Amino acid sequence: MDSHQKLISATATSLCFLLCICMTNGELQRFIEPAKSDGSVSFITIGDWGRRGDYNQSVVAYQMGRVGEKIGLDFVVSTGDNFYDNGLFSEHDPNFKESFSNIYTAPSLQKQWYSVLGNHDYRGDAEAQLSSVLREIDSRWTCLRSFIVDAELVEIFFVDTTPFVKEYYTEEDGHTYDWRAVPSRNSYVKHLLRDVEASLKRSKATWKIVVGHHAMRSIGHHGNTVELVEELLPIMKENGVDLYMNGHDHCLEHISDEDSPIQFLTSGAGSKAWRGDVDPTTNNPKSVRFYYDGQGFMSARFTHSDAEIVFYNVFGEVLHKWVTSKELLHSSV
Repeated sequence: MDSHQKLISATATSLCFLLCICMTNGELQRFIEPAKSDGSVSFITIGDWGRRGDYNQSVVAYQMGRVGEKIGLDFVVSTGDNFYDNGLFSEHDPNFKESFSNIYTAPSLQKQWYSVLGNHDYRGDAEAQLSSVLREIDSRWTCLRSFIVDAELVEIFFVDTTPFVKEYYTEEDGHTYDWRAVPSRNSYVKHLLRDVEASLKRSKATWKIVVGHHAMRSIGHHGNTVELVEELLPIMKENGVDLYMNGHDHCLEHISDEDSPIQFLTSGAGSKAWRGDVDPTTNNPKSVRFYYDGQGFMSARFTHSDAEIVFYNVFGEVLHKWVTSKELLHSSV
């Protein structure tokens, strides 16, 4: 082996070593979003939306723009199922522009969008949505499997929940999934939970929020995701998480946990809704504060002491508002 070959071999070995460190050191990638000068942070949460403007997606987008202007929007959180029916087929899929860039055109929405993958996204080329090519097409787009948005007083922990759901590894639901990055369900989930737990323990933020696609608590079509309740929820409870935000069920919901301060907030009504699919009067425990089976979205505003969550319908009308203080939230249980 000549000196040039030795150099190439040594470089390759070093790169592999560095890659292993990055994959095993428990650090989720972090994005910084500075709070406003008044110390507040405001964002909109939207899920289950990408349908080329159909099913009122464009109308919801218009109302998001109006609300975004009103609240001084800092960024947007997407809870997954970003592109229907089967994600993107490649990083050059025209559905990216047709369902995202050409739809969310309001000036207030020209901020960073932080997105997780949903189960429908995994049915296509899941890697495509993570590609830097999409950021070259539209610089607002940020999509990773799991990561953190650090907005000073608020830290948001985005968790890739699709690999948790055991049903997806069989053919019972009639779909195939892009598991290239998930060679082993148990190993992937184990390492992800370790990284999330370590990140939560290190967090000094006033407010801790976890975002995933699948619901932990829901009276909607899909209901609770048992795997998340069993594996992720205990970690959230142990580490002072305040809110869990999700999509998956095509509705808007606010449910309180029965034995912790955690609030479960579903915002999965960005386009096609399942009006009348579920009768909430037959499954409406006291913990359900709000349920709406039409289209809409949610806004969130935080200060060091207070939080305000507002749900809107497709007409931009306020359906439900919840205001709390940090002290009140943690003294209520």
